[in-house]
Amino acid sequence: MYIDKKCDRSYDDILDRIKRVHFIGIGGSGMCPLAEILISKGYEVSGSDMSDGDTLQRLIANGVPVKMGHSAENIEGAELVVYTAAVKQDNPELVAARENGIPAIERSVMLGILSRRYKNAVAVAGTHGKTTTTAMISQVLIGSGFEPTAVIGGKLPSIGGNSYVGSSETMVCEACEYVDSFLQITPAVAVILNVDADHLDYFENMENIKKSFRKFLTQTSGCAIVNGDDKNTLDCTNESPVEVVTFGFNEENDYRAVMTSPETTVYDAFDFYFKGEKLCYVELSVPGKHNVYNALAAAATAHRLGVKAEDIAKNLHEFKGVHRRFEVLGKHGGVTVADDFAHHPTEIKATLTAAMNMGFRKVWNVFQPHTFSRTAMLLDDFAEALSIVDEAVILEILPVREVNTYNIYNTDLGKKVAGSKCIDTFEDAANYVCENAQDGDLILTMGGGNVYMCANMINQMLADKYDK
Repeated sequence: MYIDKKCDRSYDDILDRIKRVHFIGIGGSGMCPLAEILISKGYEVSGSDMSDGDTLQRLIANGVPVKMGHSAENIEGAELVVYTAAVKQDNPELVAARENGIPAIERSVMLGILSRRYKNAVAVAGTHGKTTTTAMISQVLIGSGFEPTAVIGGKLPSIGGNSYVGSSETMVCEACEYVDSFLQITPAVAVILNVDADHLDYFENMENIKKSFRKFLTQTSGCAIVNGDDKNTLDCTNESPVEVVTFGFNEENDYRAVMTSPETTVYDAFDFYFKGEKLCYVELSVPGKHNVYNALAAAATAHRLGVKAEDIAKNLHEFKGVHRRFEVLGKHGGVTVADDFAHHPTEIKATLTAAMNMGFRKVWNVFQPHTFSRTAMLLDDFAEALSIVDEAVILEILPVREVNTYNIYNTDLGKKVAGSKCIDTFEDAANYVCENAQDGDLILTMGGGNVYMCANMINQMLADKYDK
């Protein structure tokens, strides 16, 4: 249910009064960077989680005491508890914090607190492309010697993780709109990549989505850098209290891309202009028109922060992508295996269009629908997007936080995608595509859940079959 939320500033001074912070779900991609920032500033940090992973091991290697599983004893000595949105209110650590009078705040509130401690906080918002664009901005700033602090939703290979603690007054972070989490951030620079219909289980309609993005801009102190080609985004900038700077392909934008690569292929090279003046030539290492938009947003932000044009071009070229964003896992017997996080029809369409223009014999898409509500509300849009590829395999819908009150199943989507095949398990899907894919094909797994496990399974099966 949509709620007219406001920024919670009641804990802004709490870091001045405490030294020991405990994180419930510390291994999450959104939690680990916050823990590392606090550690760098001299705070004692502990945490707990239900499952192991790379981020958890990185924290343990740096001396952070981490408990597997949740127990009231885990918060002993803590003066502040930070928890993820996924943590239920009956979590024993959260219950213990309340019973012992220990302040407990949600992760987005802590991100907001930290963002206000940086003079130049850059918050990257939008329905699609936040992680890639945040990673691009971070790589450009780090590679240009600007020493930012970065909070990224995915692993950036050039820094070996999803966070970077710099020495400057600049911070770059993702600003997620789900349940209005981004309204806890008060940035100097707000980046809006696009505004699309998503999370309708919360927002209910597009007008509420726009209302939240408008409020996000009222919390911005410097400027808004927005997609000038996207009507919904421009609607959100009406009566903006801050300067609005636009980027896009259209001539009226402040920052503009003029394509130099054939637009019928992969959209990977363009001339970067500011107010009619060419600043530099940019050659990307990641394909797709959507990535040109992401790169434009990153370039405009970096230029606004004072990065030289040649450094922008160099570092954008060196950007090779983010974990689970068209991430190539291997090539065996001429079959390429890749994995992508796309889980909204707009994202799927953009990524599959790029894949279809990359010269593969056939493109196979193994798609895991993410949430019953999104699948039901955007069913026809999903069908249109999945119809782009040569072969579509549709897995069971991942429930995430929902029960199936929509009475929606993968077969409902399959009926609308000609020639598609609905397969429920990862193992059966992996067997099917591995038996039928041929030399020159791409197998691309896709979804916002754990479909990467299917990708790893496919990659291993093909390696066992061909790499002997």
